[in-house]
Amino acid sequence: MRLFRQFLSALLGALLLAAAVLGAGSPASAHDAAESSSPAAGATVPKPPETVSVTFNKAPLALGSQILVSDAAGTSWADGGVEIVDSVASQKLRSGAPAGVYTVAWRVVSSDGHPIEGSFTFTAAAGSAAAAGSAGASTGASTPAAAVPTLGTPQPGITSTPERSANASEPFPWSIVIFVGTAVGILVVLGLMARRRLAGTEQGGTGS
Repeated sequence: MRLFRQFLSALLGALLLAAAVLGAGSPASAHDAAESSSPAAGATVPKPPETVSVTFNKAPLALGSQILVSDAAGTSWADGGVEIVDSVASQKLRSGAPAGVYTVAWRVVSSDGHPIEGSFTFTAAAGSAAAAGSAGASTGASTPAAAVPTLGTPQPGITSTPERSANASEPFPWSIVIFVGTAVGILVVLGLMARRRLAGTEQGGTGS
């Protein structure tokens, strides 16, 4: 009976260890996430900003990054490529953008190599002044220029969480599978040890 209780205690300990490992391994498989944006999602600003940015909890990869900023008519106002400094991805806008609702659609590659995306909107109460000689303001996006690192800091006091894409693929949690297999192996070993002890006890009792 004492040996059986020891076996139950060892079994319970192995199960608790497996549960703790599974609980600790689950958050590690999550992708990076957007924490805030500038302008904030749903905010109203006096005029279209010179730069739109998204801040993430980790620094995204520069490969394949894209931030599209379109007005209500569908015209793109992005100027050049996405600039990434630390955990902030920013996109410059062309001058001459009109008043109205703007849609920002972003897509970056997270630090674990998987693409993540999302979108948000903001409203400009008035249009921005057109730069001198900007004849191509109504022809759509200009030719992307070389990315020049900048601070990319969101506007002060703005903390809003943009919408995140729900269809991003999750990596297969191999660490969880390994830990489960280890826990099962421990249980098997404990069972074999208990069986041998029981057999030894029975042989000792028969011999006496």
